[in-house]
Amino acid sequence: MICIRLPARHMAAILTAFSVTMATSQPLLAANGPMVKIENFAFTPPVLTVKPGTTVTFTNDDDIPHLVVANDASFRSKALDTGDSYEFTFTKAGDFAYFCGLHPHMQGKITVAP
Repeated sequence: MICIRLPARHMAAILTAFSVTMATSQPLLAANGPMVKIENFAFTPPVLTVKPGTTVTFTNDDDIPHLVVANDASFRSKALDTGDSYEFTFTKAGDFAYFCGLHPHMQGKITVAP
């Protein structure tokens, strides 16, 4: 067995890549339904497909605040501190792109289809 010691930042990147891979294979579920995690300056999963009437929970697992803002202004969270959540119910079909209002490079999309 070979043991390699990696700096913490490299290990965090490896674990993030693994968690993103795992998250995109199956949607994360909150108590009420699908969930998008905010972690490492990214939305996980970056694309989520739900049925009309589904409530999606956005949870901030980062150590700094983030906002969830729809490109079409259909929803907007308050500033979410670590551990805070925001829920939105998607009632109509369509694609809903969103971004972090504090870090616009963070982007995601909810597709609502019957």
